[in-house]
Amino acid sequence: MNTPRLATSTILRASRSSLPKVARQLRVLPSARIPAPPSFIASSHFRPYSHAPNANKIYFFEDVQAHLSNPSTDRILIDTREPSELQATGTIPGSINIPITSKPDSFFISAEEFEDRMGFERPGKEKEVVFYCKAGVRSATAAELARQAGWERVGEYSGSWLDWEKRGGEKEAVR
Repeated sequence: MNTPRLATSTILRASRSSLPKVARQLRVLPSARIPAPPSFIASSHFRPYSHAPNANKIYFFEDVQAHLSNPSTDRILIDTREPSELQATGTIPGSINIPITSKPDSFFISAEEFEDRMGFERPGKEKEVVFYCKAGVRSATAAELARQAGWERVGEYSGSWLDWEKRGGEKEAVR
């Protein structure tokens, strides 16, 4: 009869001794009063680490084709790829090239300086500018830069060149 009691006391001693003394003590910490969040945070739409909703108009392949068949002087298609990329692949007919990687300040310089650098007139702020690149990343950056510089009518062809080429869109050679 002593054997089970001995085993039980040994197990209890082992379990108590394996824990540090601090862990075996129960401590009651004072509770901190947490204030209620402000009303804008309490709303279900607040996401502090998310981007603001995209205010740019999104264009699709069909929209760009419709623009090519019925061009408007109020809408300008801008290719944001580098000139070497354009020479290798071509470009969408009627678009202008403003390489965003090598010339990110293009929308922030004066109109005169822009014309000296690029060789053509900068699109007016009253015009709608539609950006595209190879896959949509640089065009989104260019659209954001244009918004910061004061353009209000900004669009993005998010499918960009890869979508245009995959769907058999018309190409214009660049020299």
